[in-house]
Amino acid sequence: MSELGNAGEHGTEIDGDINRYLVDGYLPTIGIECHVQLNTSTKLFSSVDNDAREAEPNSKVSTIDYALPGMLPYLNHEAIVKAVRAGKALGSQIAHVSHFDRKHYFYPDLPKGYQISQMYQPLILGGRVDLPTGEHVRIHHAHVEEDAGKLTHMSDHSLVDLNRAGTPLIEIVAEPDIHSAAMARAYTEELHLLMTYADVTIGDLYHGNMRFDVNISVAKPDEPLGVRTEIKNLNSFRAVERAVDYEIKRQITILKQGGAVEQQTRGWSDAEGKTTVQRSKENAQDYRYMPDADIPPIVLTDADIATMQADFPVMPAEYRRKFSSIGVDEGVVRVLLNNQQVAILINEVLDGSNQTIAKRIANLFASCLPVDNDENSGNQQTELNLPSATNLVKLAQMLDDKKVSSTAGKEIFAELLKHDTDPMQIAEDKKLLQVSDEGAIEKIVDGVIDDPACAKAVADFKAGQEKVIGFLVGQVMKKSKGQANPSLAQQILRQKLQ
Repeated sequence: MSELGNAGEHGTEIDGDINRYLVDGYLPTIGIECHVQLNTSTKLFSSVDNDAREAEPNSKVSTIDYALPGMLPYLNHEAIVKAVRAGKALGSQIAHVSHFDRKHYFYPDLPKGYQISQMYQPLILGGRVDLPTGEHVRIHHAHVEEDAGKLTHMSDHSLVDLNRAGTPLIEIVAEPDIHSAAMARAYTEELHLLMTYADVTIGDLYHGNMRFDVNISVAKPDEPLGVRTEIKNLNSFRAVERAVDYEIKRQITILKQGGAVEQQTRGWSDAEGKTTVQRSKENAQDYRYMPDADIPPIVLTDADIATMQADFPVMPAEYRRKFSSIGVDEGVVRVLLNNQQVAILINEVLDGSNQTIAKRIANLFASCLPVDNDENSGNQQTELNLPSATNLVKLAQMLDDKKVSSTAGKEIFAELLKHDTDPMQIAEDKKLLQVSDEGAIEKIVDGVIDDPACAKAVADFKAGQEKVIGFLVGQVMKKSKGQANPSLAQQILRQKLQ
């Protein structure tokens, strides 16, 4: 038994019962490599603006990015700080000495003819990602490298945009510890939370700030790993889950029909819901790695690493623990964590108020945030004008004291998201305060009982049909324009009709 569970073939880890991962008797094995664009001000080796998401093509490029003769790279210190902080989020060790290497290959969006990366001595070593499901994925390593540009292929030509060339990345290489499409999605979601909470990336999936390359194979549990295929550049959690699910089924179908899975790089079509072959892949590629002669080694002391990792934010697992401990539903917690500023605010309320108040505020926020976190990543993130903790606590107390109904509470909350003002003033201005004066409600109840339109409901209730009490309370609320306390209205109705 290992720390994480039963060891599978070739060093994979399996959490718990292997049978829950089997598909038609086959065990899927999945490894994911994630490219994370660091949110530095400038590129990895030049002083050009690093955020080119909305920029014109080839407008964020320097002579270094173009690789003009004689142009030498100089390392961005901020990128190393961000990478070291990413390592802390992953629970990794940071190498005291790491080196950059040249990875040689020719492609139109790589002007130098080689990519500066880390092959032999990466900066980030080991680590693991703990999933909310209780499963774990080990991290082999993560290395710092520069991104290439972007190619847009047309029918008879290709367009080259070098805005992305030279942007700083860390490539996080996971061990093949993932064994289902759902687990693959859970891993990528948690990795996104870790990187964005640690503030090392914008995390904008739509613009490729995080991209996932997924390797998939299937085999019988007692057999060696099968032949893998790779699906590259997936940029949504939904795409990861769907692509893995499709590819697992495709490979199993081939094997059941007596065929052999070919090692390939495949692309994912979200519209068609299937993978298609892009190219066959050899078992190994000779990139002719060699040390980069222009960039000295990165040498970090323990003190350097501690300084870079200081003032670390509260991470998702801690928020999960605290929110779950006060009875917040698991689904609500998941929605809340998709917006870090909301999680911070609710945590502030929890630390300074009682648990019931914090739970009520959590549920209010969950009612207005997207459930699918594919819609809540990077520039897709829901923009909220967050109210102060003081006004949120006031609103929650108004709800607890029955001064406003739950429906009115949501209306006041929506106003707070627009203008951070006193919730009591909003309730008064909109006439949302509940009437709890027994005499006033009794007069309204008398009017409902005497109303000919309610005569049948009154008779039915007296004959023992309990369910009509809801209709009668509704009539009281209607006549009071929603201001009557519904609990008190029901109490008075029952007293008079019984």
